[in-house]
Amino acid sequence: MRDEKLYTLALTLLKGISLTQKRELTDNAGGARQLYEQRATIAGDTPKLKNALADWDDALAAAEAELKYDEQHNIRVLCIGDDDYPQRLRQCADAPLALFYTGTADLNQPRVVNIVGTRHSSPYGNDLIRRFVADLRQLSPQTLIVSGLAYGVDIIAHRQALQQGMETVGVLAHGLDDIYPPSHRTTANQMVGQGGMLTEYFTHTRPVKGNFVQRNRIVAGVSDACIVVESAAKGGALITASIAQDYNRDVFAFPGRVGDPYSEGCNHLVRDNKAALITSAEDFVKAMHWDGDTRLQQARREGIERPLFPNLSAEEQLIIDCLRQQNDLPLSLLTVKTNIPVGQLSSLLFQLEMKGVVKTLAGGTYHLFSL
Repeated sequence: MRDEKLYTLALTLLKGISLTQKRELTDNAGGARQLYEQRATIAGDTPKLKNALADWDDALAAAEAELKYDEQHNIRVLCIGDDDYPQRLRQCADAPLALFYTGTADLNQPRVVNIVGTRHSSPYGNDLIRRFVADLRQLSPQTLIVSGLAYGVDIIAHRQALQQGMETVGVLAHGLDDIYPPSHRTTANQMVGQGGMLTEYFTHTRPVKGNFVQRNRIVAGVSDACIVVESAAKGGALITASIAQDYNRDVFAFPGRVGDPYSEGCNHLVRDNKAALITSAEDFVKAMHWDGDTRLQQARREGIERPLFPNLSAEEQLIIDCLRQQNDLPLSLLTVKTNIPVGQLSSLLFQLEMKGVVKTLAGGTYHLFSL
């Protein structure tokens, strides 16, 4: 296990090979360690690739130093083939080969949403976030909230999640040996115990401008949906929303006053049909078909009576057949195998749980009871 992490980290440092190539090479070889062992034959007749794969010495030394630091500081290295790697992100073509994570939250739980927006959030935007998260806590309490720990919308979302007792994860544009901005360190420390910190960057990596754009794909990729609260006509939140749309994630935006500079981005997203308009958490959970969460909690309290022969729709039967072939699958794999959109699939799984046919396991996987 440690060897695979070591060689995966080293591979991320090799120059002259694109991320897509690295992922394809490791998939074909069966892992990063196997890629290293097969590097001479894998390179084939491509001189550029052969040269890029020839010398791993410096990369392996840097990877070893990183692993030692991580082991000493309780930082987990999540390789793309690991079970605890974010499965939603793994579906994305440009997913990092490895992530660094410290925290307590399960990154594969059934509900994950990111809340993003301007660093110059207004009292109006801050109030929207507070009300939204508080209501989401009542409507879908097991939702993980993700953002970027930046000023404005990000930090308000994180702090409100903490206040409501919800888990929240910050995706960083630098290594886990530091926190940027420094003024958010106290909040970050709280999040490690009620969520976590996630990054693709080695320790001692500084928060340079390009890293923030890169990290936005992780914010989008680990989530089921992207919610933009306030945004100018240009900005990082709109980049995240665009990436989320490319990843086939649901995108939502709160409207703002016409002419307000920090509402232009949201209003334009809605105008251009790039985001659905929402005004409340209730709007959101209905659009995501998550409005069954509250009813499910009530049913669990009262005891779910499982019918001997449950009546199943065609879509429900498709899910059952899929779980019969391979049980205990996460939502991300179920949506691929059944070709049912995530929002509709979540609703169907809720109905199956109400019927006592499936149950949710730790890690956001779904288990089929014997029928």
